[in-house]
Amino acid sequence: MSPANSFAVFSGLPLMLTDLGLSPDKVLRRAALPDDLFARKDARLSTKDFFRLWRGIEEEADDPLLPIKASGVMSAESFSPSIFAALCSANLNQALDRIARYKRLTCPMTLHVEARTTETSLEIEWHDKTVDPPVLLAATDLVFFVQLARMATRCEIRPRKVFMPKPPSPVEPFAEYFGAKVEMGSSMALTFAAEDAVRPFLTMNEPMWRFFEPELKRRLFELDQSASVEERVRAALLELLPAGRSSIQSISDKLGVSARTLQRRLRDEGETFQNVLNKTREELATYYLKNSAMSGAEISFLLGFEDPNSFFRAFHAWTGSTPQHARMSVRTEH
Repeated sequence: MSPANSFAVFSGLPLMLTDLGLSPDKVLRRAALPDDLFARKDARLSTKDFFRLWRGIEEEADDPLLPIKASGVMSAESFSPSIFAALCSANLNQALDRIARYKRLTCPMTLHVEARTTETSLEIEWHDKTVDPPVLLAATDLVFFVQLARMATRCEIRPRKVFMPKPPSPVEPFAEYFGAKVEMGSSMALTFAAEDAVRPFLTMNEPMWRFFEPELKRRLFELDQSASVEERVRAALLELLPAGRSSIQSISDKLGVSARTLQRRLRDEGETFQNVLNKTREELATYYLKNSAMSGAEISFLLGFEDPNSFFRAFHAWTGSTPQHARMSVRTEH
């Protein structure tokens, strides 16, 4: 399992589970994971096993309100890089920037943060577009961001908007917790008022942050160095495709190598740029068709095709089906 495709097990998770009245051992058994996982030094999980762990928690708890209850036991004692990075920050904007930078050390997600004049928004993008994350995990992540803002400011901060592709059921307690309606959306997202995003964190500790930051940077550097060329190309494509940049020249510029060098390194791994591009586009197309109401033309644009017809032909070549039939099949399954 490549480090770039695996994630550190949150060391504070056993404590959090115990505080929630759950047995860490039973959770691991439900998830069919090694009994000594939490005792291992530098234990790591693949995305598949990471989701299995959270499904194990979901099954063991059998409580749809567990994310809200988890907010009550979240503390600096249950240390995680994300909580630490947040609590040491000056305000929510800085906290979100730090979490966005280091979150991929411990979770198969990318956090997109945009601070504007009137509001700050964050959107969660899961790395694996082919698997739906457990509902409990998705809800817990959104609760986490709201709770840390409340913990650090000691104010009852309420997000302006909350979006989830699959809201938990019942949804009313979550709307009450957030102080905002939980709306259906194509991705997990929160929006905070600008004045809340710059509200000072009473937990700010810049000297402590400077003490720990070098270690986080080292771990991030090691993660980047361990990534295969294919993984780096795929990550660059995920970022550049919505902007219509899908050429090998665009990707090689992003990665800081020549197009010829990039082709050679992919060839050394038994891959080609076109194959990686096709696989990434197919995964994204399947995800959009399954989880959104976007039209074929809109999906075509997000995948970097020049026109919808090119997308339709490519999709048929990948799957032997049309986007419309693929979407209908998903709905039939559900």
